[in-house]
Amino acid sequence: MTTHAPLDRPDLPRRLRTAMFVDFDNVYIGLRRLDPDAAEAFATDPGHWLAELEHGSDADGDFTRRFLVRACYLNPSVFSRFRPNFTRAGFQVVDCPSLTQQGKSSADINLVLDAVDALDGATRYDEFVIVSADADFTPLVQRCRAADRRVTIITASPAASAYRAVADTVITADDLAELVTGGDAVEAVEPEPVPVPEVVAGTAPAAASGARDGSAPATPVAAGTGSLAARRAVLQRVRSADRPVPTGAVAQAAQQADPTLPATRWAGAGGFLPWLAQVVPELGVAARPSPGYVWDPKRFGEADLPGAASTAPGTDPTALQRQVIAVTDTPGLSKENYRVLLTTLADDVRAHPFERATTARRVRDACQEAGAAVGRSTVNFVISGVLYAGLELTSDVTAEDIAEAWADNVIGLCRGARMELTEADEQAIDDWVGGGLLDDPED
Repeated sequence: MTTHAPLDRPDLPRRLRTAMFVDFDNVYIGLRRLDPDAAEAFATDPGHWLAELEHGSDADGDFTRRFLVRACYLNPSVFSRFRPNFTRAGFQVVDCPSLTQQGKSSADINLVLDAVDALDGATRYDEFVIVSADADFTPLVQRCRAADRRVTIITASPAASAYRAVADTVITADDLAELVTGGDAVEAVEPEPVPVPEVVAGTAPAAASGARDGSAPATPVAAGTGSLAARRAVLQRVRSADRPVPTGAVAQAAQQADPTLPATRWAGAGGFLPWLAQVVPELGVAARPSPGYVWDPKRFGEADLPGAASTAPGTDPTALQRQVIAVTDTPGLSKENYRVLLTTLADDVRAHPFERATTARRVRDACQEAGAAVGRSTVNFVISGVLYAGLELTSDVTAEDIAEAWADNVIGLCRGARMELTEADEQAIDDWVGGGLLDDPED
């Protein structure tokens, strides 16, 4: 795929010819469970978030999008009041009424047919943007990738790992909530107050929030054009990720932007990690757990690293737990730490009105004060799962209610990932992610 700025203006960013397809029902319902205000903003002001998506960056630099196709698929019997908003924003709105007694609409098939027509049409679209968390679109995304087209997925509810893995870029539900509300729906940036793990020599985790002695953080050393391109690629890769990124993936992004780095021993630094400490000092880096991870300290901390709180002392996760973690991205907390998280969440919503960002912050801090290494992304993941399961976090909710909703969500993620679970497997998962708060039905 080749996209270029005009020949007479090489300084301009690349322009992508983009086709966007919005599964309205899927996104609106999913976003409403997570953040009702964000759902209303998505539905009533599509022009705002569409304008926000017109600019972006990747490992090759900055780009702009020209949305040549804007298609929105919705059920008119339920959501017709939002049609004028999308029409005004330049969308072609396709009515997809319910065709079955179960209320299933024709949105999926209409979206796929139109996307395939666009893929095979006379106009070559550089990018396809699929706004839906429905894993049924995985074959469509794979076909777009096979045709050498960039694919961006925007989700508002849990999306299967296999679905996210085939995309070039994934905009998560949290990112979407921030996008449509202009940042009001997310927590203000703050450093993660957790103990520092073993850190690679030469990297300073304090660089994200200032040195330990209170001095200003280090600034990148002078670098050539190649290193600047590699720095930009590393920042884009890490800051766009929904979790800490393995060091190997970050090194690969740097090498793709500047292929000379290995031959020059990483611009004289001697290796990737020392280069990273010199050129991109504002990122967090940890050597353990293997293979090492890099993260954006404004969004994550050490407690968000894989395995940071996975097991109680002297225990190991079972094969079933490892599989669930691997295929669903379920946080790998121990049963004991899940109990702390779930009971702390219940205590918090009984004491304070639920507000997603501030509640998550208080719960994270309380868990860490109780000695449970629970990170920000873990708390947000569990809260989102509970809300997606349909539980309202009100003052009368109990820890058992939250545990049941969270366990149901995890079982649903497993089924969505096509895991074959026996009844005993489901009971074991309930006991684990429910923190031991759920009674065995046979008792």
